[in-house]
Amino acid sequence: MTTNPTLADLTHRAAAHRNRPTYGHDALITCDRLVRIFTTDGIEVQALQGLDLLVREGELMALVGASGSGKSTLMNILAGLDTPTAGAARVAGRDLLTMTAKDRLAYRREVVGFVWQQTSRNLLPYLTAAQNTALPLQLSGRTRSRGARRDATHRALELLDLLEVADCRDRRPHQMSGGQQQRAAIAVALANNPAVLLADEPTGELDSHTAEQVFAAFRTANEQLGTTIVIVTHDQAVAGEVRRTVAIRDGRTSTEVLRRSEVDATTGHETVVAREYAMLDRAGRLQLPAEYTRALGMRDRVALELEPDHIGVWPDDSERD
Repeated sequence: MTTNPTLADLTHRAAAHRNRPTYGHDALITCDRLVRIFTTDGIEVQALQGLDLLVREGELMALVGASGSGKSTLMNILAGLDTPTAGAARVAGRDLLTMTAKDRLAYRREVVGFVWQQTSRNLLPYLTAAQNTALPLQLSGRTRSRGARRDATHRALELLDLLEVADCRDRRPHQMSGGQQQRAAIAVALANNPAVLLADEPTGELDSHTAEQVFAAFRTANEQLGTTIVIVTHDQAVAGEVRRTVAIRDGRTSTEVLRRSEVDATTGHETVVAREYAMLDRAGRLQLPAEYTRALGMRDRVALELEPDHIGVWPDDSERD
């Protein structure tokens, strides 16, 4: 027998709901039902369709997805270069939907660092590596005194040394290899000690060996400086080097791969174990991996069964004889 809830019950439930932590309250990056719509010649294109994403402070993670999946649109929003159409996006306590143009400029200078795929976009060609690295400090107004200028130079040289390109300090970009340019670009992005470092296909123009060196620089920044790093990449070798890889499909997060180290009790050897998860959004929707649905001929709808400890998902057999 069921009974209707009393007024006291309803009041208690409402209070519990109000006191429940908000979505992503403890995350450094929060994207909540994020939407971005572009209109070209009267045609609307939904680049992001209610995307949810949480990134914790100190993470080193990768975003992957096919061309047109929405990953670069997401990066531009997180970098303060684009504005969402709807939803919510917060980075290090900043609301990306309500910032003014002045706030957005300060955000790009102080909160986030960015590394582009094209090495030519990251460094000014007429400045040396050390001068390029010190430039963000100058633009932020932190070098007005002689002592501050000396500190900026010292910080630039420290970063170049940390990323193993100290020998390029007096070289201009055309005097450096592609890998050296990208590592110098990481130093530039780190100059103002940002809360988040974003990188869009940073190894896309590099060979595999050079890409490994560049990724090692990201890992160094993450481990030694504690910088939270989000890398968009199509390079599976790079994606396999991080503990967390999030796949974006059709403007939403679809699957997530988490990797953890396990030590064999007998041999003492350490191995990395990866497990793939489907992402469940706040409306209860999930995207099943395309290869799974193709293998079972799933289309349009599926049958569900609730078991004590799991949910069964079955191909639709309602029209079978």
